[in-house]
Amino acid sequence: MRFCRTLSAQPAVHCLALFIQNLSQHRLRLALIALLSASLFFLAAFGYQRREQAHVNKASSSSRISQLPTTILWAWERPEKLDFIDPKKLGVAFLARTIYLRADRVVSRPRLQPLDVSSDTAMIAVARIESDRPAPPTLSSEQSKVAAAEIAELGKLPNVRMVQVDFDATVSERAFYRKLLTELRGNLPPSTLLSITALASWCKGDNWLEGLPIDEAVPMLFRMGVERKQFLSQVAAGEGFTSTPCRASAGVSTDEPLTEPPAVQRLYVFSPTVWSPEAVEQMMNSYKR
Repeated sequence: MRFCRTLSAQPAVHCLALFIQNLSQHRLRLALIALLSASLFFLAAFGYQRREQAHVNKASSSSRISQLPTTILWAWERPEKLDFIDPKKLGVAFLARTIYLRADRVVSRPRLQPLDVSSDTAMIAVARIESDRPAPPTLSSEQSKVAAAEIAELGKLPNVRMVQVDFDATVSERAFYRKLLTELRGNLPPSTLLSITALASWCKGDNWLEGLPIDEAVPMLFRMGVERKQFLSQVAAGEGFTSTPCRASAGVSTDEPLTEPPAVQRLYVFSPTVWSPEAVEQMMNSYKR
């Protein structure tokens, strides 16, 4: 062996051991290089696959949400008889559960009032979240986990195509809300869409909604307080919301009619009184739906 001839003064056995050691180290280096190359290739392929999957999921979500009726009636906590509506034109977003965040607890109250709809009506189950002011929530990981599990149950209700969360989260509650929505998305079936209502200020000049695992955010164009005039003038001028999740939907109320309805794909309409055929017809005419 050439390696041994260069070390002829050493015993043959020692020479052979050195050769094997050198060969083993060489093979080890080659193996490490191969392993590193394979790892880099796997990470690159995995990243590409995730990006492609996210693109596919987004396209699938857009396709499914576009199949919803373009006008949605909010049915809040009161008896509602909506079996007269045309399911091809109208869907129903009904308050299905109220979640109270109280100290370190989560108190869940189901809907207690009857709701009559036809069997082919597209349904959106709404969960209202309220923070207890006398006993402020701890906003713990356990609270977000329990609340997300409670809301996820709404996805199992008949004809529910989307779950909507209604939570006027303060700035200090945003991290908690983000975590809750992430856990909720993981608990819902992939086929169930996820929506949230949004303060108008969240949708213009405030990008904290970007990156949330939601299919839409519905800017509320009523009960806006001092900001109402400013935001409605911007809507009338054709200025859209800067936040991407807010661009396809809007929420209005029958007792605060808009002279210039927003140009959106889906319009959610709230009524402070019980819906009637006359009220629905008047609303549809007012907003040219």
